[in-house]
Amino acid sequence: MKNLKLLAFALLVSSASFAQLKEPKTPVTGTITPTAVQTPQTPSQLKWDKEVHEFGTIEQGKPVSYEFTFTNTSNKDITLTDVKAACGCTATNYTKTAVKPGEKGTVTATYNAAAGGAFQKTVTIRTSEENAAPKVLTFKGTVKVNEVPATITPAK
Repeated sequence: MKNLKLLAFALLVSSASFAQLKEPKTPVTGTITPTAVQTPQTPSQLKWDKEVHEFGTIEQGKPVSYEFTFTNTSNKDITLTDVKAACGCTATNYTKTAVKPGEKGTVTATYNAAAGGAFQKTVTIRTSEENAAPKVLTFKGTVKVNEVPATITPAK
């Protein structure tokens, strides 16, 4: 009985000693530097004539387009570097050359509605401006579903 108690005690001590966390083999020295520092974004120097366009009611399957216009209000040339539509139902075209101070440029969004009902879509624009926040343009409306005429079968 004494041996059994001694064996149980030895098991308890050995399992407790192996349960401890190991110290790292190499000590950490030096200073810790942040991996990413966020730079505050500034508003773009592009002044948009209109940022939201309402198409109203449009027909299903008939593409509609709207041309958003902007003016470069900075003292430097600005280039649109990335223009992305939020979905595959929207195509974009835009001024691809540098827009000089005081000049105008455009972003055209063409929407081809496959489904009926209300819609709201966006186009996100990034520019060559340092630390400029992306600009999001919006267009919306309602798609009128094309009625398929019922075929009448003659009575027999």
